[in-house]
Amino acid sequence: MRGSASAASGRAADSQSPMSFAVVVFPGSNCDRDCYHVIREVLRRPVCYVAHAEPQIPDVDCVIIPGGFSYGDYLRAGALAARSPVMGAIRDFAAGGGLVLGICNGFQILCETGLLPGALMVNTALQFICRWVHMRIEDVNTPFTRDCKPNQVLRMPIAHYEGNFRPPPEQGTGSAEAEDLFCGRIVGRYCSPGGEVSDNSNPNGSWSSVAAVSNREGNVLGMMPHPERCSEHMLKGSDGLYIFRSLVQWWEEDGYE
Repeated sequence: MRGSASAASGRAADSQSPMSFAVVVFPGSNCDRDCYHVIREVLRRPVCYVAHAEPQIPDVDCVIIPGGFSYGDYLRAGALAARSPVMGAIRDFAAGGGLVLGICNGFQILCETGLLPGALMVNTALQFICRWVHMRIEDVNTPFTRDCKPNQVLRMPIAHYEGNFRPPPEQGTGSAEAEDLFCGRIVGRYCSPGGEVSDNSNPNGSWSSVAAVSNREGNVLGMMPHPERCSEHMLKGSDGLYIFRSLVQWWEEDGYE
């Protein structure tokens, strides 16, 4: 997919142009301003909001679908948002290689839209979970993890009721063979602070301890942890910056190839 994001956005191949972002806003979004703040005030990159009813997205290089409770999570989390006008444009954007990052509710929306495989189910504890967790990076060969080292452990917060990732039924046995057949890429797994993956470090019962998944092409990522809530030292953690810095690094090094 290298270089395909620039083709999708239609921007001129000008290496001096800073990477630009759009943050989608649904009724019930509550992390849109956090994402906007990180892009504008921390990364110092151009960013704009896009309303859920817009049939088109601006000429940008990356679209962020933030966390929250889009449309009140009626029916299922993300189910109504997946059918909003803006998601049609994002589907086309992603098909052309554009970068799409879905965080928490954004991950749920991407699965409901079909841009990522699987679904997010109710946590096995049947409770809303809001706490810090650790995520081990499994795949550094994506635009979202370029700045990470293999097996690096990131500390980030989660806040969700439906974060229990389930793959498509035919791939859900949990075996190594099933993971090989999985029609996505496992990018991050819940783990202990030392990087051990086990049931004890899995907060929601997610299949194979999945915390983050991308499509096969690597240009669409869904993750349940919130990187935008830990991208400044004043927030008692800045590991989320690895995700955002990776995007900028990928764009500057490979985005126009």
